[in-house]
Amino acid sequence: MVSATVGRGAVLGAVALSLLAVPVRAVAAEHDTPAPATLPAPDTAGLAAVLRSAVDRGAPGALARIDDHGRTYRVTLGVADRGSARAISTEDRFRVGSITKTFSAVVLLQLADEHRLSLDAPVNRYLPKLLPDDRITVRQVLGHRSGLYDYTNDMFAHSVSGFEAVRNKVFTYRQLVALSLKKPRTNAPGAAYAYSNTNFVVAGLLIEKLTGRSVATEYQDRVIGPLGLGDTFYVHPRTAIPGRYARGYLTPDTAGAAPVDATAQTVSWAQSAGAVISSARDLDTFYGALLGGKLMSAARLAEMERFTPVNSTTAYGLGLRRRDLSCGVSVYGHTGAVQGYYTYAFATKDGGRSLTAMANTSNNGKVLDTLAGALDSAFCGKAKAVEP
Repeated sequence: MVSATVGRGAVLGAVALSLLAVPVRAVAAEHDTPAPATLPAPDTAGLAAVLRSAVDRGAPGALARIDDHGRTYRVTLGVADRGSARAISTEDRFRVGSITKTFSAVVLLQLADEHRLSLDAPVNRYLPKLLPDDRITVRQVLGHRSGLYDYTNDMFAHSVSGFEAVRNKVFTYRQLVALSLKKPRTNAPGAAYAYSNTNFVVAGLLIEKLTGRSVATEYQDRVIGPLGLGDTFYVHPRTAIPGRYARGYLTPDTAGAAPVDATAQTVSWAQSAGAVISSARDLDTFYGALLGGKLMSAARLAEMERFTPVNSTTAYGLGLRRRDLSCGVSVYGHTGAVQGYYTYAFATKDGGRSLTAMANTSNNGKVLDTLAGALDSAFCGKAKAVEP
């Protein structure tokens, strides 16, 4: 059953942070089209159709929440738990995967605001001899331009067996970096964009070295607490999702095999690259606040939004993606894929409208591609009828 509800919600006040205005050269991104002053209303019928398609293609359930200047739209379909058949809800918590990367980038950019980090300094200045090349900078790590090989390519060459081999393991950051360094680098530092989880494992190491505190503590004190994100947690290496949550199901590589319940896992293979737990409400709040300038100085946010093209519709900044939609609007956020969950979380340039859409499955490219359609429904409104 599809449910769509619209309501009024309270808007969070400004986050009290001491921000330093540091001069910076802001480079405008090519094809960077911000949202118009007034976007068309979200197409909730189109959003429901996207979720229906995701479920038809293998997701047990799917949800979407739009927050738009105090107005909230919710659409859900399917189940949160295949065993109990409990209906999925926008109140459910879930694993957000690589959306964690934006959290890590925010912490490091705040440290740059505090003059405790230089984005153009070599990583090895802060973590001596960690990397084999002194030319690899913090900025290149945050923008996936370091050339460091993504160790997860080998770890999950076989989805189910790879997952079962690590679901209860606890890695150190340096062990994960060592896995990457066993392979040649993909390119020279700064030469090209190449997505790699290794980069944000390095980001976690930087956070802990520069602050002397855990990534969990820095997330809590710098983002989760100030924004009042009551559904957001970093529980690594514990395996359970606190409170009410949607179970996540990993699609096997063998057609016809039963989905694997992947809900309980350490996510130690990802940590600061992918281990955050959150909800649709909290992710909307997070990206709305980030794009609205409430988490760092304007100068640092401008650096976060210096994008490198990835393909015709996407670009990558510093822990932040840009998606260019069919209606000409650009939105900003991140995607997340972790065993059992696919998530899209994006907002307009000013943070005024934000969307989170999640399907509780993974290793299913059809569902992932389908879920991307939620962005057009949320930010472009209803498609115009075409004259015959």
